[in-house]
Amino acid sequence: MKEYKVAVLGATGAVGQEMLKILAERRFPVSQVRALASARSAGKRVYFAGETLPIEEATAESFKGMDIVLGAVGAGAARAFRPAIVDAGAVFVDNSSAFRMDEDVPLVVPEINPEDALRHHGVIANPNCSTIITMVAVNGIQRVSPIEAMVASTYQAVSGAGREGIDELEAQIAADVQGADVETHIFPCRIHKNVIPMIGDRLENGYTTEEMKMQNEGRKILHNAGMNVCCTCVRVPVIRSHSISVQLRTRDAISVEQAMEAIRLAPGCVLAQNLDGRDYPTPLDTSDQDQVYVGRVRRDLIFGDRGLSLWCCGDQIRKGAATNAVQIAELLTK
Repeated sequence: MKEYKVAVLGATGAVGQEMLKILAERRFPVSQVRALASARSAGKRVYFAGETLPIEEATAESFKGMDIVLGAVGAGAARAFRPAIVDAGAVFVDNSSAFRMDEDVPLVVPEINPEDALRHHGVIANPNCSTIITMVAVNGIQRVSPIEAMVASTYQAVSGAGREGIDELEAQIAADVQGADVETHIFPCRIHKNVIPMIGDRLENGYTTEEMKMQNEGRKILHNAGMNVCCTCVRVPVIRSHSISVQLRTRDAISVEQAMEAIRLAPGCVLAQNLDGRDYPTPLDTSDQDQVYVGRVRRDLIFGDRGLSLWCCGDQIRKGAATNAVQIAELLTK
């Protein structure tokens, strides 16, 4: 079996560390793994396959000889490093939002559109975390009949904002217990004992950048340019795993039983029918694993016999980011 030289760009962040964990867990065929981060992290070490790797400062020279670069940095850094990665002959699997809507960059969820990955020009984009979870959940239904419209409400864990989001929630809980002032730095307002219906930057249409990803990225992943999505993204005081409530309208009538069977058979999905007597998943059910759990599948009362409602949960650090990127890299090895 051929082995590959892999660099993880942003190896000290939550997603970068998860990428290293999943490369080892899935036994990705590597001959070398390089952990790259900013200059301030150089010299530190991160875990990989039972050992530790030294963190190297990411520079334009860091990618020479690499076959695959897994990106876990922000959009600005991804844009800055793209030329050096492509010039080095590596394939850049990028988790940021930098290139997702570029026409020449495939946007890939391996359970849905794996063939798109092979049409890359040096860069493959990893979709938004909530988009990945939702599209995996509805993909089986989409294959029975194209989805025309969708209303989605996301309930996003604080780890979606990185390690700092977790730290802020835990600090606020501790302060509340001690009767101290609750400080807010990462989120726009207090998250402990609260929910915040605003993630991303507000756009002219009143929606946020995070909310529009569900429509724009979803259309590209499903190859369904006519799908309209109304999305509201909400931050909730949960550590890990995002949840999404979905109403959808299909072109053709689909029974609830047909929909449940399509979900059950869809790659990457688990139809939740008996989770300790429940037919719905929760974030705790779905953390630290790679399946998207779907439950509460029922007839939608607005869209009629062409309408369905469902609830889904998935680990946004794993399937919503790191695992999806490693799965894309696996497509390149086949």
